[in-house]
Amino acid sequence: MDLSLKTESFTQDRRDWLGSAHGTDAPVSASLDVTKFTAGTHYPDGYIKSGVPLGKITATGLYGPYDDAASDGRQTLVGFLFTAQDVNGRRVASTKVVGSMLIHCFIREAKLPVAVDAAGKTDVAGRIIFV
Repeated sequence: MDLSLKTESFTQDRRDWLGSAHGTDAPVSASLDVTKFTAGTHYPDGYIKSGVPLGKITATGLYGPYDDAASDGRQTLVGFLFTAQDVNGRRVASTKVVGSMLIHCFIREAKLPVAVDAAGKTDVAGRIIFV
C-alpha cells in the first residue's frame, strides 16, 4: 500500500475571450489531434487553452489549431475550443482528446490565447462575431 503524499494541481478555465454567453449553450463535440498542437504555444501548462482557434483536418476528421499556411484542412477556421483540454493528464501524454467547440458566438479578439488573421475571420463571418 502506497501512503506517500501526492499533489495535484488544477487550473481555472479562463473564458474571458467570450464576448457574451450567446452560443455557449450549444457547443459541438470536437476530437483534437494533439500532435498538431505545439507544446510551447498551445499547451505550455499541459492543457490546450480554451479559445484556441480550430481547423478540421481533412484526412482524419480530427481538429487541430487553425493555421492559414497549412494545407491539411486546418487552413480554414471552423470554431474555437470552448473548454480547456488536458493533454498531459497524470503525466501520460495523449495524442487525441475530446473537447467542445463553439461555432457560433461573440469573441473578444484581444483576449484570445492565439491571434486570428483576416483569412480566419472571413472563414467564420456571419457565425462568429469579433468585438
